[in-house]
Amino acid sequence: MAAAPLVTFLIAGVQKGGTTALYDYLADYPDVALSRVKEVHFFDDERQDWRSPDYRAYHAQFASPQARPCGEATPIYLYWPNALERIAAYNPAMRLIVTLRDPVQRAWSHWRMEYARGAEREPFAWCIREGRQRLFGAEPWGHHRAFSYVERGFYAEQLERLFAVFPHKQVLILRSEDLKRHPARPLAQVRDFLGLGGAPTPAAREVHVGRDIDYGSALTPQDVTWLRDLYARDQARLRALAGFSYS
Repeated sequence: MAAAPLVTFLIAGVQKGGTTALYDYLADYPDVALSRVKEVHFFDDERQDWRSPDYRAYHAQFASPQARPCGEATPIYLYWPNALERIAAYNPAMRLIVTLRDPVQRAWSHWRMEYARGAEREPFAWCIREGRQRLFGAEPWGHHRAFSYVERGFYAEQLERLFAVFPHKQVLILRSEDLKRHPARPLAQVRDFLGLGGAPTPAAREVHVGRDIDYGSALTPQDVTWLRDLYARDQARLRALAGFSYS
């Protein structure tokens, strides 16, 4: 018999969309229990036997929740194939928080991160055009942890899959821009979503700022236009799903 669910909420996406900041803010609240590390990467772990998963290693990442909402923040969950289905099998009542960011800025930030850590050596302009072909040689097919700069920005596509697995009432969608500029309102939304009462807003802060190095690339107007055109149809669907878009 599977262990009883311990984790009750996840910050499930998107990468470079403010998940680190949200996790950091939530750590200031004593009535929220968080994982020992921000990104546990359990439900995207292809080494697990998902026919009979062992949740003990996952639960070891958490202290006793003591009736508090208990969660973690692994932003690849929204994007990675089968992760959402695995989450539902673990806890069908799971609450999922998704923070979105302008997909063009998200892609640029994602590329800068991979370049800074040495995983990427190609220029941004090539990566968002010809470089997308690299995903077709990846495993699982069509997905890549590092090179998915464009693909992770198709938000409506990912949300539609999320809503096919979890009901809307178990999902909270936030804008990372709101969390950065005026954190009080989105943090109040999160607390309400988790069934918690009001609390003082933690002090505003900058979290996870990119490294100041020579990236050898710039986000050009041509790149922006290219990406806006790619995302146009998805953005129209996003407005219907979330009530806002970046187009």
